[in-house]
Amino acid sequence: MKSYKGRGIVLHTLKYGDRGMVVQLLTDVGGRRSYMVQGVRSSSGKGSKLALFQPIFPVEFEGLEPAQSTQMHRFKEVRSGFLLRGIPFDVRKSTMAMFMAEVIYRLVKESEQNDPLFDFVWRSVEALDTMEAGVANFHLWFLTHLSRLLGFYPSGDYLPGCYFDIKEGEYCPIRPLHSLFIAPEEASLMEQLLSISATELQTLPLNRMQRVAYLEAMLNYFGYHLDSINAVQSVRILQEVF
Repeated sequence: MKSYKGRGIVLHTLKYGDRGMVVQLLTDVGGRRSYMVQGVRSSSGKGSKLALFQPIFPVEFEGLEPAQSTQMHRFKEVRSGFLLRGIPFDVRKSTMAMFMAEVIYRLVKESEQNDPLFDFVWRSVEALDTMEAGVANFHLWFLTHLSRLLGFYPSGDYLPGCYFDIKEGEYCPIRPLHSLFIAPEEASLMEQLLSISATELQTLPLNRMQRVAYLEAMLNYFGYHLDSINAVQSVRILQEVF
């Protein structure tokens, strides 16, 4: 079988038989792909790859193309993409990681190379892992910037007090006549999040009520374009923790 090298972000795993596993990755070489991993659960406890395949963990690998399109890819080699020092040991960050992985898993179905999307997710994992302040706002920043890469980035010029019309995808000075809009407070926060990097999230002094309100607004925004956002179960955990 033809081999190739790539990088990936773990999105989801499914047990297969006694020692096998199907791993869903967002890859830099072919978008979302499924990989069959055999012997992942070693009876002796040695050589187990389980530690590599946690939600949002980065991996580097040499893959093997299947002989038939109906078969899954396999790994010839796989290892950690970079050492995670924060996500595995910080419950706040691991909760965020679970959310990020599930969002990408639910929303991204394309098996095509998408460099901007992959690079954004890869860099987001690095940013979340190393950040020391602003973690509670990270999922809001991630969703807001992800909208651009999924094709419904907010347009139009923002002015203080504007609403955001979800149907039209733009800011507007007056309240829309329909119910699909984001209120001025959340629209203002959207504009702020779009203008900063993850390393600046500590500059947004949001309380829990503000975070919950903005998350609900973004879920409505995403839901208008992608109904699959409603299947993301980890949203409830974020609303309770942050």
